[in-house]
Amino acid sequence: MRSDDLQHAATGCMMTGNRIPDNASYAGPVRTLEQPQVPLKPKLKIDVFGCPASKLHKDQELRGAGIKFFRKGSEDPHLGQIATGADDRGFLIGVSQGRGHRRRIFHEHHATSHEFKEGSIYIRNLADDYRADLQGAFDFLLMEVSRPFLIELAQEHGWCGAVDLACRAGDTDPVLLRLVSVVEPLLQKSSEASPLFLDQLGTTIGIHLIERYNNATSLESTSQGAALSRPQLALAIEMLSNNAAGNVRVADVAKACGLSRGYFIRGFKKATGKAPHQWILSHRVEQARGLLMKADMPLADVALACGFADQSHFTRVFSGATGLPPGAWRRAAGGGALAGCLSGREK
Repeated sequence: MRSDDLQHAATGCMMTGNRIPDNASYAGPVRTLEQPQVPLKPKLKIDVFGCPASKLHKDQELRGAGIKFFRKGSEDPHLGQIATGADDRGFLIGVSQGRGHRRRIFHEHHATSHEFKEGSIYIRNLADDYRADLQGAFDFLLMEVSRPFLIELAQEHGWCGAVDLACRAGDTDPVLLRLVSVVEPLLQKSSEASPLFLDQLGTTIGIHLIERYNNATSLESTSQGAALSRPQLALAIEMLSNNAAGNVRVADVAKACGLSRGYFIRGFKKATGKAPHQWILSHRVEQARGLLMKADMPLADVALACGFADQSHFTRVFSGATGLPPGAWRRAAGGGALAGCLSGREK
């Protein structure tokens, strides 16, 4: 067979799918038919709580000691089903910033439906598998709280017993709503958030969660231990008062005093009557009073100089301590009418 005939035969065999005989002489490379390429679908990116990342129009994060804060929001009214596997990260607490969101949560043997209004909360144990159908847009401030952090807080405040938060969905908690509202402006500028302030806020939120939602055996008081020695107390007050910007953590002060964080907090409270974060707030209010006497200093600058998160946070703390908002206190002090205006809450 001529070479051109053999090449024609080989091409015909490839077109018909027949095998070229083994005894056929080689007539050059045989071209194969190219198969059409089927494009692969891109893998859908899911965030740590099971939501499609592409559907989130709000996705912010702020890390504190033991608590991570998030702002998650989606304008998609048809989010569908989300599912996450169990892990040991702790608990997830959400506080709704809007209304109209609904979800059907699937449990082992049943399902429950919940509607979220503004201020509604939910608590998830991340150690459990989670599956839910989401309907309607949502906007949540979220807190991921580690279990070791809650256990440490309980021990620091003289409680013994297990810590296990009860799962909730759709309940209201005005105290928690007010606490997490402080986080919202910090999420916008997380690089400027004070570590000490986040410590204080995390401690306050953690204690509230334990006191209200602990689902385990009732916590019992233990011995509070001894007060700090005079040198330890002097060192602690110096470190705390010299850090108005809040760039020192309670754990750092405890270490400088040669104590564990828990022992230090109990000893400090026994010596001063206040937990460290409460003492710091009182100290900042005293600083603010001195600065407010300078009539030309804007309230926002006073708040910043005294280590408050923002003017709104400053106003809430100052009003709670003195019974007057900062501006009114300044006017009363300037007019000599301050006597009798200060409430017993200052003490």
